[in-house]
Amino acid sequence: MSAPQQPGSGRTRLPLLRSLRYWSRTEDGQSVRLPVGATLPPLQQVLRRLSLALLLLVLTTLLVWVDRAGYRDSADSTVDLIDSAYYATVTLSTTGYGDITPVSHGARLTNIFVITPLRVLFLIILVGTTLEVLTERTRNQVRIERWRARIRDHVVVVGYGTKGRHAVETLLGQGKSKDQIVVVDPQKKAVDLATSDGLAAVHGDATRTETLSRAELHQAAHVIVAPQRDDTATLVALTARQLNTRASIVVAVREDENIPLLKQSGANAVITSSSSAGRLLGLAMSSARSADVLEDLMTYGSGLDLVERPVTTDEVGKSPRQSSDLVVAVMRRKEMLDYTDPRTETLQTGDRLITIQRAVPQR
Repeated sequence: MSAPQQPGSGRTRLPLLRSLRYWSRTEDGQSVRLPVGATLPPLQQVLRRLSLALLLLVLTTLLVWVDRAGYRDSADSTVDLIDSAYYATVTLSTTGYGDITPVSHGARLTNIFVITPLRVLFLIILVGTTLEVLTERTRNQVRIERWRARIRDHVVVVGYGTKGRHAVETLLGQGKSKDQIVVVDPQKKAVDLATSDGLAAVHGDATRTETLSRAELHQAAHVIVAPQRDDTATLVALTARQLNTRASIVVAVREDENIPLLKQSGANAVITSSSSAGRLLGLAMSSARSADVLEDLMTYGSGLDLVERPVTTDEVGKSPRQSSDLVVAVMRRKEMLDYTDPRTETLQTGDRLITIQRAVPQR
């Protein structure tokens, strides 16, 4: 590996031993965040419950004032609107000083069948708000434990920046459900964005074993590593491979020179963002339409899709040209054979085909 560039060169170099000094181990709030349904913000929920409690208070006041002739005040024997509001307040709050009392049969029946249920409802609103605040953490912990118990063979996406979000969009387009995708990111904003998108997320440093363990990476089938730095990607790949020896790990880096190190770190595939963008730019200069086709193939669910699938029983023994799809390559025993290779003239059992298919419209 080459030495780091001089300041201002704009390139990110990897040297792994030197990169260790850049590390900042975040200890702040490594936690699992699960997506929630559409709910009102906490302040709006409190205001809504307060409004309902005030409505009950006003309703009780009106009931007492309408039947004020059936009540007696120990001070002056008459009950006005202020006295009615006072009686409603002390009654609903179960204080009950006894200075204003119902004396007629109608007033007492109203207290039994109307005001008493309103009192119970009033208390439920007040106590329910308090209990919800106190039990929110417990309920969230129960949800997390249930989630841990059922999450298996999922996809862990490290980094929810531009690359991570587009990777998730492609996974969803391929039919992967949101509850089978877990995002890991050190930025709280990225975690909030992931949960608002309906994904489970872990807030923490993905180079730490405990952070990836919170994402249940040891149970994952696939890992996508898309951080901002190549040195981060290397340590994440090393940590992920240590936790899970069977998962498929795909890593995005900026520089081609870092690919061998990522391969040694346990990555199954390495995508270089800077060189890929450069190739597209060069291709667009000579053939803008060709660049559009490649962009179309890389955008899943729009126009044409590049799809890998197993060979079917009907296709075994036949030429790829007889397939219903346009076959551009054949994967045979971990070797990729392009369509010009003579060995692809006869498809074999166990082959996997790289095909171009028309995208299925998404609902």
